Amino acid sequence: MPVLKQQDQDPDAIARPVCALRISTQEQRWERPWHSHRKAQLLFPAGGVLSCESAEGLWLAPPQCAVWIPSAIEHRVQGLENAQGYCLLVEPEHARSLPQACCTLVMSPLLQELLKRCAQLPFLYDQDGAAGRLVAVTLDELAVAPREQIHLPMPRHAQLRRLAQQILEQPQRRLSLGQWGEQIGLSERSLSRLIVAETGLSFGRWQRQLHILLGLEQLGRGDSVERVALTLGYDSASAFIRMFKKAVGQPPGRFFAERRQALENHAL
Repeated sequence: MPVLKQQDQDPDAIARPVCALRISTQEQRWERPWHSHRKAQLLFPAGGVLSCESAEGLWLAPPQCAVWIPSAIEHRVQGLENAQGYCLLVEPEHARSLPQACCTLVMSPLLQELLKRCAQLPFLYDQDGAAGRLVAVTLDELAVAPREQIHLPMPRHAQLRRLAQQILEQPQRRLSLGQWGEQIGLSERSLSRLIVAETGLSFGRWQRQLHILLGLEQLGRGDSVERVALTLGYDSASAFIRMFKKAVGQPPGRFFAERRQALENHAL
C-alpha cells in the first residue's frame, strides 16, 4: 500500500474544503481494500497506472488522466509497480459542480501543476489568502476537465459478477457466449439479456472494453504490444491494435506516446 505524506492525518477530519496528498512510489504492486470517504476524491498518477473499482465499474487512470470518485462511494484502488501521484480530497458541498459518478478525467498541464501546488500547501492553509484562491482555481479547472472513456461497467448480478471476475483473471480464454453461460449456470439467452441489462453493453462489446483496460494496464507497466496481445488471447499484435484503434480512436502506441510526451514536457 502506498505511503501518503502526513499519513497520520485522517483527510475527512481536516477542516478545509480541499486537501491534497502525494502518493509515494512503491516498487511492488499495491492495493487499498474496499473503503469510502466523506470527501470526494481525485486520484492522479504522476507515474505508472492507477485503477479504481466500485460496485458500478472499473476505471483506469493512465498517464495524463485521473480517476474521480464522488463522496461516500465504496471503492478499492490498485497501483502498478512504481505508480506514484497525487490524491485530492474535496468536501461534498464544494464538489457540486464536479461529476456525480465515478469517471476518468483528462488532466491538462495546468491542472497537473495546480494539483502539485495544492499538495505543497499545509493542511490548514489560509482559506482567505493566496492558498484559498489556488484551491478555488483548482476546483474550477477540475469542473471543466473532459472525460476519458476508459471505463468498464461491472454487473451487480451475483452470477454475472462471478463471470466478470473469471474473465478478469483469465482474459485470454476464448469461449462462446453459451460456454460462458455454462460456467455460471445461465443459458446463452439469459446471459445475453442480463449482460445488456446490467452493463448497457453486449457481451462482445463488454469483453472488448475489458481487453482495452487490461491492455492499457499492461502497456502502462512497459509490456510490449506483442506480449499484451498474447496475454489477452489475440492471434497477433496487429489484431489487438485493430481492436484498440476501433474502440479508442488511435493505436495504443500513439495513445501512450502522446501522454508520455506531455508528461515529459510538464514534469512534476
